[in-house]
Amino acid sequence: MLHWKHLDSVAQFEELMNTSVNKPFAVFKHSTRCSVSSMAKKKIEFEWSFKEDQMPIYYLDLLAHRDISNRISQDLHIEHQSPQLLVIQNKKAIYHHSHGDIEVADIPL
Repeated sequence: MLHWKHLDSVAQFEELMNTSVNKPFAVFKHSTRCSVSSMAKKKIEFEWSFKEDQMPIYYLDLLAHRDISNRISQDLHIEHQSPQLLVIQNKKAIYHHSHGDIEVADIPL
């Protein structure tokens, strides 16, 4: 079962980036006002097969925390999209897709 963690600050993201050298993490950028984003979230919840200790997944509410999304885009050189799933390892995005292209089975771990 998927256990969402909340990504609530730029400082938390910076800490995650530093720990990604030892352990990957995922971020799902979600717009709570978008039906496409809600469908992508449900799809991820259904397909997610990673254990929390293997790769935690963080939920980023874009309406509340656009500053974090901007920082992610800046640090990883990836255009902001919503919905968007990113997997970060060694301070680099090893997977990033948006909308209907999000496929949990394609995550390279």
